[in-house]
Amino acid sequence: MDKHEAVSKSTGYEAGWEKDVLERLAFAAINEQKTARRWGIFFKMLTFAYLAVILWIIALPTIESDMVANKPHIAVIDVKGMIAEGESANAEVMIQGLRNAVKDKNTKGIVLNINSPGGSAVQAAYVYDEIRRQKQKRPDLPIYAVVGDICASGGYYIAAASDKIFVSPASIIGSIGAVMNSFGFAQALEKLGVERRTLAAGEHKAMLDPFAPLKPQEAEHMQTMLNQVHQQFINAVKQGRGDRLKQSPELFSGLVWSGEASIDMGLADGFGSVDSVAREVVGVDEKINFTPKERLLDRLAGRVGTAFAGVLAMVAKNISHELSF
Repeated sequence: MDKHEAVSKSTGYEAGWEKDVLERLAFAAINEQKTARRWGIFFKMLTFAYLAVILWIIALPTIESDMVANKPHIAVIDVKGMIAEGESANAEVMIQGLRNAVKDKNTKGIVLNINSPGGSAVQAAYVYDEIRRQKQKRPDLPIYAVVGDICASGGYYIAAASDKIFVSPASIIGSIGAVMNSFGFAQALEKLGVERRTLAAGEHKAMLDPFAPLKPQEAEHMQTMLNQVHQQFINAVKQGRGDRLKQSPELFSGLVWSGEASIDMGLADGFGSVDSVAREVVGVDEKINFTPKERLLDRLAGRVGTAFAGVLAMVAKNISHELSF
């Protein structure tokens, strides 16, 4: 073999080796692209499946409600938590649920599912008045209240408008009264050597200032207002419960009773749950919750809005620090 042939063979070998490496690299790249494509398809399908499950969960209550709505049913309206504007148990929500339940031709009875310590006297009064208004429109449609753990103050205000109140023996019922809480720090400021400076237009504009001594005239005025609200509460309970109430001076004192004792006091009518009232009192098995629920989009929008407001507050804070001297 001469020198030329040796070089040719060596070059051919090297060329063959490079070609093999290039082919392997090309195949590896192709396989990697296929694998990436498969994983991409997998994650896309997983995302679609996740969204489908979310949509199914959102739509399921509506589907179930539509299925049950074609049958005789009781309408459940939740009165849960603090009764106040901006809370889940607010007058607008409860009244809307009540009206929708009354309009439904297959509603055979309405149950107020109550588990509330009370709250706003105004919000409770709105619901009370709406219940009585709907009872006048549909006197044939019974409205019952079923108490869970607690039905106190504003919660009982609402319950008193119903035809009957059902409790558990261990439920807490009552607290028919009105209260206003405050604190007094005047002596604490004096001991600390702190001077309170308040400018106000109007003799009583700074009424019940916790950093100033309590003025007897202002305390008397607020007590008169509380007595008026208390009397409104008493009148509503008497109007709703009538002669079922036991004549007792403690009845409207703000005390609470167990569910068992509340029946003896005339504050409740018997024992029962939402299921037992539906089955044994109304005579139907199906239940539909007519309490308006916050839509998912509204909830997300609210969270996004809150987050955005937080960002703006941080930006404004930073700007104010930069501009301060």
